[in-house]
Amino acid sequence: MKAIFLAIIGGIFLLNANAQSTASSVSKPDSTKKILTVEASCGECQFHMAGKGCELAVRIDGKSYFVDGTKIDDHGDAHGKDGFCEAIRKAEVQGEIVNNRFKATYFRLIPVKKGM
Repeated sequence: MKAIFLAIIGGIFLLNANAQSTASSVSKPDSTKKILTVEASCGECQFHMAGKGCELAVRIDGKSYFVDGTKIDDHGDAHGKDGFCEAIRKAEVQGEIVNNRFKATYFRLIPVKKGM
């Protein structure tokens, strides 16, 4: 019984450590690279991109790209009032376009101003 309990606790610890490392990989900008302000939303719901479900996308210079490095649900409820499936939001990003996808190394959603 004690071994099962320790295995469960260990598994939770490993999952939590993995989630934190994923989130931190896009949470700090690289001071040597330019930060872009882009439109961010659900690629299917708002940018009308072909896909397999709700997935985070950014629009850069009028072209939309699905995002790797952060997920749609990492930024709140996608189907909430200001969620990515319901609204196009602004975000600050760093990264590069590789194989027609945006590889995010930094992603910060700009808060919605109250009263808008």
